[in-house]
Amino acid sequence: MKVTQLDCLCVILLHLLHTAGSEKFEVLGPTDVIAAVAGDDIILPCYLKPNISAEDMTVDWLNLDFLDGRVYRYQNHRIIRDDQIPSYIGRTSLFKEELWRGNTSLKLTRVQGTDEGRYKCFIKAKSWYDDFTIQVLIKAVGSKPVVSIEGHREGGMGLLCESEGWHPQPELLWLDSEGVHLSAGPPETHRDFKGFYTVKQHVIVQETDTNRFTCRVQQSRINEKIETEVHLPSELFDYATPLRMAFIVLCCLGGVTVIGLSLAICCIHNKKDQLKLQRGK
Repeated sequence: MKVTQLDCLCVILLHLLHTAGSEKFEVLGPTDVIAAVAGDDIILPCYLKPNISAEDMTVDWLNLDFLDGRVYRYQNHRIIRDDQIPSYIGRTSLFKEELWRGNTSLKLTRVQGTDEGRYKCFIKAKSWYDDFTIQVLIKAVGSKPVVSIEGHREGGMGLLCESEGWHPQPELLWLDSEGVHLSAGPPETHRDFKGFYTVKQHVIVQETDTNRFTCRVQQSRINEKIETEVHLPSELFDYATPLRMAFIVLCCLGGVTVIGLSLAICCIHNKKDQLKLQRGK
């Protein structure tokens, strides 16, 4: 049977169509937000439908909240570490034994504050690609607030409250014994390289019936709060302020001066009396 050029062209086109059709797939994952506790290991699910092998494909995991957001890349049967975000080095992996069935899920260990964000699972074959985006939220409850006494300040007693290790960024409040918010200085917030927050705030309190004050650190998104109550003895408020100290010092100096002058006058009078007695003899 004679094979024409048209027959060959038809065979080639059918082959290309079959190849292209066999590579078509969807990338799927969870629609719900993934919430993780700082320090835990988590899995970001991602898989192909139909469950074809991803062993010969390129698997990219990206954090869309980073400018250069490559979290992990698998290509040509090996891990590509070029351009990986430094904070993810040593903490990411695929389930390589599951790639043949289309499982491209990412395992992320020891999650930290900077891991929060939108992750894209991007799968590319020779003639087809697709992706899926997952939202990850990180929760970290910080330390119990530490309250320290800073001493007398103009208008009362100075206190400082500090708590660290929070995510997301918390709010710090000062309260009196009845739960009423106290006017305080501006909060100071610091975020470390792992994305955890430290917050502190100064306040000046005046003597009350109870002398009890509370520092509360709270985070509404994760519905967490921690409090520390401090009781200040009344004697602390009785300590002299700088102006009162100056007044007391002046009074003491004045008293010493008066006593000194009195003693000097007495000595002079005694000497005069002694001289008179000597002349009388």
